Amino acid sequence: MLEIENLTVSVEGKELLKDINLSIAEGETRMLFGENGSGKTSLLMAIMGLGPFKIESGRILFKGQDITHLPANERAGRGIGIMFQRPPTIRGLKVKQMLEIIEHDGGDVDELAGSLNFTEFLERDLNLGFSGGELKRAELLQLLAQDPDLVLLDEPESGVDLVNISLIGNAIGTLLQKDVHKERKKAGLIITHSGHILDYVEADRGCVLVNKTIWCTGNPHEILKGIRERGYEGCLTCQR
Repeated sequence: MLEIENLTVSVEGKELLKDINLSIAEGETRMLFGENGSGKTSLLMAIMGLGPFKIESGRILFKGQDITHLPANERAGRGIGIMFQRPPTIRGLKVKQMLEIIEHDGGDVDELAGSLNFTEFLERDLNLGFSGGELKRAELLQLLAQDPDLVLLDEPESGVDLVNISLIGNAIGTLLQKDVHKERKKAGLIITHSGHILDYVEADRGCVLVNKTIWCTGNPHEILKGIRERGYEGCLTCQR
């Protein structure tokens, strides 16, 4: 589904990511751990083709096709969706209007909103005055309407209270077809600092972003346990 080969990314001449190699298979959910400022969000933005990020070397393949230099709208059209950690407020654009723009299969927008207890927000300006949990639900609602093949989630548990986290976990499970096993096709890359999202969404594999690159890959629960015991600096001396 996604293949990143020797990717080096910079902003205004400052190197943020170096020699990133990462592959995610069809139906796989990958958890990417990293401390704040490690470059996790920069990696998602580079995959999506957003922001001032310059690809210095390497390439990004999606479904076997090179998308390294495609604009973001073409990547979205091919089946990549992203959930921002801090999405912008868009005054004058109602949540329902946004969902109707995204939903291209004739799905029921009201039914989608009901699944996330978001019906009362449909006539509100997008993200205007939303709490942390409401922002996350609005983002997930748009992803459910888009129904992408590859889902990129930027710290979905950040700023979410206990009332909302279960709803959000269930919505992510729906996006990633967690109720399907043999025929699961949706893939996901979830970035997290705390690892709390693992309590609500099961991942197949985990990896750590340290010193601008992917440092290790393995069982996400074992990786999280190691991080909690030794911190992210412990990843630099781990021999796994």
